[in-house]
Amino acid sequence: MTLLVRNLPLSLDESEDDLRLKAAQRLRVKPEDIEAYSIVRRALDARFKNRIVNVYNVTLSLAGGEKVERNVLRRLNRTDVAELPEAPSTPLENGAEPLPHRPVIVGFGPAGMFAALWLARHGLRPLVLERGQGVKVRHRDIMHRFYREHEFDPESNLLYGEGGAGAYSDGKLYTRVNDPRMRDILQVFVDHGGKSDILVDSRPHLGSDRIPTLCHRIRKTIESLGGEVRFGARVDDIQIDNGQVKSIRVGSELMTPGPLLLGIGHSAHDTVRALIAAGVSVVAKPFQIGVRVEHPQSLVDQWQYGGTCGHRRLPPAEYHVVAKRAAAELGDVYSFCMCPGGVILPSNESAGLIVTNGASGVSRSKPFANSGLVLSVPLEMVGNDPLVGLDFVNRWERAAFRLTGGTYQVPAQRAEDFLADRASNGRMETSYPLGGKWSSIAGILPPFATDAIKRALVDLNRRMKGFAGPDAVVTGPETRASAPIRIQRDSVTRESVSTSGLYPVGEGAGYAGGIMSAAADGIATAEILIRRYAPMG
Repeated sequence: MTLLVRNLPLSLDESEDDLRLKAAQRLRVKPEDIEAYSIVRRALDARFKNRIVNVYNVTLSLAGGEKVERNVLRRLNRTDVAELPEAPSTPLENGAEPLPHRPVIVGFGPAGMFAALWLARHGLRPLVLERGQGVKVRHRDIMHRFYREHEFDPESNLLYGEGGAGAYSDGKLYTRVNDPRMRDILQVFVDHGGKSDILVDSRPHLGSDRIPTLCHRIRKTIESLGGEVRFGARVDDIQIDNGQVKSIRVGSELMTPGPLLLGIGHSAHDTVRALIAAGVSVVAKPFQIGVRVEHPQSLVDQWQYGGTCGHRRLPPAEYHVVAKRAAAELGDVYSFCMCPGGVILPSNESAGLIVTNGASGVSRSKPFANSGLVLSVPLEMVGNDPLVGLDFVNRWERAAFRLTGGTYQVPAQRAEDFLADRASNGRMETSYPLGGKWSSIAGILPPFATDAIKRALVDLNRRMKGFAGPDAVVTGPETRASAPIRIQRDSVTRESVSTSGLYPVGEGAGYAGGIMSAAADGIATAEILIRRYAPMG
């Protein structure tokens, strides 16, 4: 058996080498009686500013084996010392039905990538069609053409290309979704060069500077297993006959797919419109709108760490905040995708729009922190037509572009000026790579959102001094926290309820919200196909 010991605290000045002694004290045994131990979870507890600690869960074995370990359990009778249960495992084995055509996956973001990896591992030789480019070309198009020359490429940007939107995101790998696949996903990242810390950290993070390389390596693995990834391959049309996918068109090429997995991402609005026109069942769902607020990282550190701020073993601080009922009858305003030591990124997929998102590198060493501050828009406000939701977010994204003169600079306003309805002026400091322009944030939000964000800023400033102070800059709009649509699918077969052979997956289908949940969603659909179909010759 294996013992699990939870909640072992180490001060910031203690070493992880001290865990053996800490565990021995908890178990009331000698340190040398612990034959082996390993860390399974590590979390920073900063609730008490004068006593910040790292908290560990460890597994271990004792000299003398199971008999001694069971005696320890009986003697202690503590909830924080337990037998580690064996995780139930159902082998994933191929079915017997032959596949007439290769599975085709549209989109190479997290959902499409992990679905492709699982299918390739089991001999189903998937073909991935990605409208954007590989990471090397994509990097050039973003960093040089867009950031330096302001030439936006609608097919190669921060949303489209190898790795999808996740490749240039913050790289957060924590999720509220409780799915046993999460460990396997983390292991894939480690196997392809990600830091092993993500296997134990309570809030694992890869970093936007590392993810593109990991995506490239995972793609190479897929190809080595018989899969294929094509870039610059936008699906322009889907032919549906009698409720069944018959063919897809990529440029001038017409192909007949096997199972067709749609991992299109949350911003492929043109593809969603084409699906609706083709008769695929798509419904509206609630979504979020708001701003992205930026602070000096040093200020965030002071909020979270107090007098311990500056300790060499403390990471850049982050926060998750909720302003209760700030949106009145619409509910709360809350932080989203908080990026310590990071940057604000332009995350539009089409020309003439401004959309904000956040990211941070693996070291999180930039001088600013940023976070979305959003509220949910219920269906009652936009109706049940999915196209209305798409039009709604695009309306405010276009307004932001016009407000800054069509330069792709981000609209920005000091938080205290936003609250006072006055113009900001003077020198602007922002991490946004295309720069910012002092603007009225009220001009890029619907009035109900403007009022809600203002109430939230006042509330949060009371709790975190300076949250809406002179060093806080509000930018926006933040409109892509989730897709405003859901492509309906059967809860058991995961197939489209309207179109046989079509399998919606990930954020763009409305079933995930982040790298991990999107990857798990893609894997879950791949598993169904693997259990049905025999490997392809």
